[in-house]
Amino acid sequence: MDAEALRSKGAHPANVRPAALHGYTIRIGNRATLVRQPGASAYGVLMDLPRNEVDALYSAPGLEAYRPESVFAEGPDGARIPALCFNLVTPPSPGEADREYADKLRELARRLGLPRDYIERIR
Repeated sequence: MDAEALRSKGAHPANVRPAALHGYTIRIGNRATLVRQPGASAYGVLMDLPRNEVDALYSAPGLEAYRPESVFAEGPDGARIPALCFNLVTPPSPGEADREYADKLRELARRLGLPRDYIERIR
């Protein structure tokens, strides 16, 4: 998630910080989602958002297929933090791809300072 993009949509993200989600990997098709994969890690940001803003964001066209999943993310200090991660119920098939979307996600990951090997896996 890009805090600036959320702010441009009227959301008010707070306490934005980097995080890792172990046991998941990113899969990109027409949309991105995280899928369980033992031994993998996905990286991004944790943020606090009021529930009404979360509901409004995920009711937007194209996002209604995402569902919240309770997870424990790892913060920069190694602390395990309970969080909600919104994932697609049906992930993109391995052959589905959107190169332009993946390029944008890689650029965001670079701006966020996510691990280089993770950025290279965003395809």
